[in-house]
Amino acid sequence: MTAGLSPELLLSAYAQGIFPMASARDAADLHWFEPRLRGVVPLQNFHISRSLARVIGRETYTIRTNTAFRAVVEGCADRPETWINAALFRLYDALHELGAAHAVEVWQGPDLVGGIFGVTLGGAFFGESMFSRAPNASKVAMAYTVDRLIRGGFSLFDTQYLTPHLQSLGGVEIPRIEYRRRLRVALGQSADFTAPPAATAQSILQRRTQTS
Repeated sequence: MTAGLSPELLLSAYAQGIFPMASARDAADLHWFEPRLRGVVPLQNFHISRSLARVIGRETYTIRTNTAFRAVVEGCADRPETWINAALFRLYDALHELGAAHAVEVWQGPDLVGGIFGVTLGGAFFGESMFSRAPNASKVAMAYTVDRLIRGGFSLFDTQYLTPHLQSLGGVEIPRIEYRRRLRVALGQSADFTAPPAATAQSILQRRTQTS
């Protein structure tokens, strides 16, 4: 379904634990999902490996927030098969205009080489997708996103599904009933994705030392 699906209705769906995906980029309709096992990234257990720490410490990339939101969504959809169709592009743009969708961007000089975007509601961040056009760019985006979520007062980082890539960064699966419990708690919290100032490589690595 897409007819009548407004940004407000989409946020209401997220608050109930469900999210939409299209079967293909050219599909007209969206389908709703609520996995039996939900992927989440426990914020305090995010894993920065030694190799990723070296990449961050070299400061090869510049990190920005919300300066190229649509470009990040386009980067996430730039693959042979994608669940992001025209309706979702429109809805994500609208949520971004409302201040309810955000992107962390990884730049190398003038080029956008990676990023992650998601939807926020209360203290929950619903990570939608990420992409990488340079070595470790998506991992760097994750590290800076987790730092921003912690400093912004978030408690839930929902990844919808768990992939091997997310698992290597500390992601886990939890049962639906436990996810709903965590979601209820997060929805009752106040958080702000845009409030924290930009993090430095040193502050990211310091957090790794504190949580190791």
